Amino acid sequence: MQTVLISGAGVAGLTLAARLLRHGFAPTVVERAPGVRPGGHAIDVRGVALGVLDRMGLLEQARALRTRMRGMSLRDADGTEVWRSTERTFSSGRLDSDDIELLREDLTALLLGPAGEAEFLFGDSLTALDEHPGGVRAHFAHAAPRTFDLVAGADGLHSAVRRLTFGEERQFLRHLGAYVAVFSTDNFLCLDNWQEWLRDETATYCVYPARDNTELRATLGFTAPEPLALDRHDTEQHKRLLVDRTAHLGGATPQLHRALWTAPDFFFDPMAQVRLDRWSAGRTVLVGDAAHSASPLSGQGTSLALAGACVLADELARADGDHGTAFARYERRMRPFVALNQALATENPGGAAPEASLDKAKNALTLDAA
Repeated sequence: MQTVLISGAGVAGLTLAARLLRHGFAPTVVERAPGVRPGGHAIDVRGVALGVLDRMGLLEQARALRTRMRGMSLRDADGTEVWRSTERTFSSGRLDSDDIELLREDLTALLLGPAGEAEFLFGDSLTALDEHPGGVRAHFAHAAPRTFDLVAGADGLHSAVRRLTFGEERQFLRHLGAYVAVFSTDNFLCLDNWQEWLRDETATYCVYPARDNTELRATLGFTAPEPLALDRHDTEQHKRLLVDRTAHLGGATPQLHRALWTAPDFFFDPMAQVRLDRWSAGRTVLVGDAAHSASPLSGQGTSLALAGACVLADELARADGDHGTAFARYERRMRPFVALNQALATENPGGAAPEASLDKAKNALTLDAA
């Protein structure tokens, strides 16, 4: 039984843990947060990723948790409605699609079920990785050092595993010209399964209700042609910057500015992609955003995480202990799929990708037999 340390208890990490358990591995998941993280925006599961949920026995539960948007409105910077649709929303596309839009925290709660037999180290993080012929010695901020057969970095855009294995993240992040915040607040707009967008050339917000219309999920962002010199851990700095860069917007912007100061789940990050020449080194491998973030602009980050974790686990099972072969097969299968999905963001800046491009990208991978 091979031991695998997985850094990150998000979509990629929990999916990988669940699939490794099914194949007889012994996964341990280390997560900096005290538990599976709450909050986050609504995410999409599309194409081949629906097949991943299906083979995990979670597809029907995910469909039951999908958002129920009736449509959306688009407003100009002053708050005047300029367009509306009852056929699609910017976040999820066609409302009659078989794709699933659900809250990120609802998906991770589902994934925690089949991943539940893994060992979890919450409230801890990796500080060093030392590989030797028999495994990888992992050092933690709190737990005692331990040796694992393999290490998987499923720890997102700012991956610690990637930094410890490949170097500082600035080498691998491709800035896409914007910063975005996501947070929850009360449904002060009394929206009834309706999404509202307001934007101009430099800033935007999107709000939509959740939890039976009792709360709002808000996304608030601004353009920035070059990366800003920010302290990634200084939330107060992020909030001040966000208020300053969006102060000119009308509509519900003043209420959103008041709400973000007390939001329990405020999250702020650049729109960026991750580009690496390889996703593994020795006994360490990257999966999900840590390996190939496509950014929220692609609408495919969650599907890439689900599919990549499933492929990685299946290839490790096929390789019968030969992790080098497994990592090479995983990367060979995933690279074309990732390229198509990253292009959804980079080839259509400022607008949704054409449906034909999305349909091609979301189905450009075949899963092995379950």
